[in-house]
Parts: sequence; structure tokens; C-alpha cells
Amino acid sequence: MHRSRLTAALFDVQADSFTAEVGFWSGAVGRGAVLEESEPDYAELEGPVAGLALMVQRIGGNQPRIHVDIETDDVEAEVQRLEALGATRVEKIQTWWVMRDPAGLLFCVVRVQQPDLFEAEAISWELGG
Repeated sequence: MHRSRLTAALFDVQADSFTAEVGFWSGAVGRGAVLEESEPDYAELEGPVAGLALMVQRIGGNQPRIHVDIETDDVEAEVQRLEALGATRVEKIQTWWVMRDPAGLLFCVVRVQQPDLFEAEAISWELGG
């Protein structure tokens, strides 16, 4: 058995648009943006949706897009569960997987990011389901 939950939505933008995108979404949702030196490619907007992180992410030469992250206490088990539903693996990066849903949209399966919310809200999945 493992558990998972939707944890984040990210606006993926090219480097030259990052600062403007952070400013736009910060103003659009009326929240400040938190940038940390240790994670220079991410800016997290302060609490616009309870239980869901909203971030701007600087990416390489890809087209701008929005993607979601699913956090889990067992990345491989969650990836296998999602594959059984029709997702495919795209690329493993450090400890997480970039995946593609049946329509071709990208999303990530990551380790637990928000431990307190994970404990309160995660769904339990039996093996194979």
C-alpha cells in the first residue's frame, strides 16, 4: 500500500520570462512570491489555494505550459499505478518522475513535499489499484 495526493500546480516558463511571470501571477492572485537562493528556478506564491502549492518554474527551451505534481510516499508504486491508468514515463530527474498523461500533458510524481497536509489528505492505494 502507498499514498498520494495532488500537491502543486506550476507555471513552467522560459528563463527570459521568469521574472515577468512571477510578477504577473503574484499580482493576479494577490499573493507575494517566495524565492529561495537554494532553489533559484522556483518561485512559490504564498497560499493562494489551501493545501495546493502554486509556483512559477524556470525551464529550459521548452514551450510554456502548466503542470501538476502528485506527491507520494512511494514514487515507484505511484508511477506504476498511474501507468496502469494510461500514463507513460518521460524522464527520471533526481528523485522524481516526469510523466505524460493519455492526452499528452506532462505532470510529475514527487516525494512528499508537504508532510502535514500529506498525512491529513493523502489517499491510500492498494497494490495494483
